Amino acid sequence: MLFLQRVVKDVISPIVFEAAYSLGEHVVDKKEEKALPPLKPILRWKKGEKIAQRNQYVFFCKCRSDDCAADLKLQGKLFLSSFDDKTPYLALGAIKNISLNVSVSNNGDDAYNTNVFFNFSSELFFIKMWQKEEKGISCELLEPDFLKCSVGFPFMRSKSKYHFSIIFDTSHLSGEEEDLEFIVTAQSGNLERSDSLHDNKLLLAVPLMHEVDTTVMGAVSPTSFVYGDSIDASKFLQLEDEVCLFQPLNFTFQVLNTGPSHLPGSIVHILIPSRISATGAEVFHILEIMVGQDGGNCTFQRSPDLCFIPKEKESIFHTIFAFFRKSGRKVVDCDRPGRPCLIITCFLSSLAKEETRNIDIYMLLNTEILKKDSSSVIQFVTRSTVEVDSRFRAVEVTSADALSNDVTVGFEALHNLEPRGYVVGWIIAISLLVGILIFLLLAVLLWKMGFFRRRYREIIEAEKNRKDSEESWDWVQKNQ
Repeated sequence: MLFLQRVVKDVISPIVFEAAYSLGEHVVDKKEEKALPPLKPILRWKKGEKIAQRNQYVFFCKCRSDDCAADLKLQGKLFLSSFDDKTPYLALGAIKNISLNVSVSNNGDDAYNTNVFFNFSSELFFIKMWQKEEKGISCELLEPDFLKCSVGFPFMRSKSKYHFSIIFDTSHLSGEEEDLEFIVTAQSGNLERSDSLHDNKLLLAVPLMHEVDTTVMGAVSPTSFVYGDSIDASKFLQLEDEVCLFQPLNFTFQVLNTGPSHLPGSIVHILIPSRISATGAEVFHILEIMVGQDGGNCTFQRSPDLCFIPKEKESIFHTIFAFFRKSGRKVVDCDRPGRPCLIITCFLSSLAKEETRNIDIYMLLNTEILKKDSSSVIQFVTRSTVEVDSRFRAVEVTSADALSNDVTVGFEALHNLEPRGYVVGWIIAISLLVGILIFLLLAVLLWKMGFFRRRYREIIEAEKNRKDSEESWDWVQKNQ
């Protein structure tokens, strides 16, 4: 009687039995000695063969075909946690795990030792295998990127179908690859015809994208300053071998990535109005641009003339006129058409979630150009925007409470409206001269109107004659 173990690993190969035999020691009783020794028995055998008897037993197999061929078919779909049908990609950092839903069916004869193999990225971590109903599926991680699942051991019956899911952790994906790929293969110990092998392999892929939410903030120091001819020169910066007085300005722009993925690269555009008029000279000179953590570089076009003083007709009357016409506010903004601007472009390296990067700009403003302008208050408006570098696979998403990806920073230049000392003297002198001229003009007008030409002698003689006539009349009356 032959007993088989309950778990049989191979039911395709036959069971082979072999019985080997040989002669034992031949013992002869030594009753009498003869001249010749006794003969020993031998076994008849063929050269090259063992002295054994072999037999084999084949497992009974009820097959529908002569070759007992199986016909395995794979179907699968990727399911992302927090998946939105409108965004068919895996957002790095936003999706923590991915599920590979697999269906394997057998449309042929019973498939012995059916296995489903999974090849995947080494950056994924296998969490578990899940099946809705227990159907004898077990999985074993053979390599960090290779998984083997045994289905329906020892047989996967004909016309049967199994559903199960493999769950992976995606939190450690770096995003270096464009797609996350899974290669799924189904195999069995049975023969399978070549025309049915096309559905034994499955390739599933999902694009990898960076979902970022970028924000830029800015500040300037100082936010306002006073300039003018009477302002102490020590309050300004004067470079060596230069006569111009400069106002130092420090711009700070901060780029923030609120995730959920890390930002592989971004571009920051900074627009600074470089002229206060369309045909005027450039008022700014950039000394240095620093990017925090050495995480990028900036490019701009440097002004060729550091100290430029506008040359105009210098006369006392022109100076006085320019002083009195200084009034009103002028806004200098790159957003207005026809306004020349200094464009600074910064290329920043990767930013992790909730990480910030500062851009510090140290520059000088030529106050000599401001003095020639007719406005008493000049407001400079600087604009900055941040955008995702198109060279990387990144998508800009904006949450409801997110800050803007552009910012406006402004500062004001205020004229003190105090003229120079000699201008004050000239104003007083001209005012006196104008007053005298007005007085003379009024005198001439009064003289022309006859104010200074009254006939006082005729009036006095007429008054005297009137009194004489009255006295004569009184004397005549008395004599009568």
